[in-house]
Amino acid sequence: MAFMRKPTTPGGPKRQFVRRKKVCKFCVDKIDYIDYKDTRLLFQFIPERGKILPRRISGVCAPHQRKLMEALKRARNIALLPFTSN
Repeated sequence: MAFMRKPTTPGGPKRQFVRRKKVCKFCVDKIDYIDYKDTRLLFQFIPERGKILPRRISGVCAPHQRKLMEALKRARNIALLPFTSN
């Protein structure tokens, strides 16, 4: 007897889910300058451990990610944000 395969669709196996492309929050709101004193905004990009979220998770574009990292580091240096969690 021959081995029987399940019939497949012409395009290959179907995907379980389709991910939407993440859009940059700063581009949508047309924010050019990320203020290091705006801790409420900056806390959105720091998880509980205190690390900076990467672009692929946060959805921020590359130029804004660089500005965001600079603002986070400035806020940490003047003690507006913690370096690590306790």
